[in-house]
Amino acid sequence: MSQALPTDREQPIKITADSAVRNEQTGETRYEGAVELTQGSLHIKADLLTLHQHQDSDGLVTATGTPATLKQTPAEGKEPVKAAANRITYDQKGDKVTLTENARIEQDGAIVTGATINYVLSQQRVTATGETSDGQGAGQRVEMIIPPSAMERPKKSDS
Repeated sequence: MSQALPTDREQPIKITADSAVRNEQTGETRYEGAVELTQGSLHIKADLLTLHQHQDSDGLVTATGTPATLKQTPAEGKEPVKAAANRITYDQKGDKVTLTENARIEQDGAIVTGATINYVLSQQRVTATGETSDGQGAGQRVEMIIPPSAMERPKKSDS
């Protein structure tokens, strides 16, 4: 998996929802009801979305749903990364997505599922575990499905 389009972070964030409540003291805005967030190629859908805009968590988005979904194009001409979980936390500053509870991430036909999946965009790294940070989901297995095309080695050219 690779990084998101470089221009995504430079794009404005657009959020639509049935309702929104802003708390200036905490720097949080809660959006409820058929929430959709878009920023460039990033698209998040959720039942509830909280946008944290304060010093300690600049650019932190928490989305919950059954499931909440995330889709983002990693690079020009590549298929989008598709992710789903009951809770998605997107740390824009840290360039990291954490999927919790019934987590699933898919790209180019490869699928990873588990209780928790961490996806670090800048390092192109996915880590999956069978339990959540609070110990829930213990006993759930991590599963990875790799399509045959991903196992093929690039052919050497005749030079």
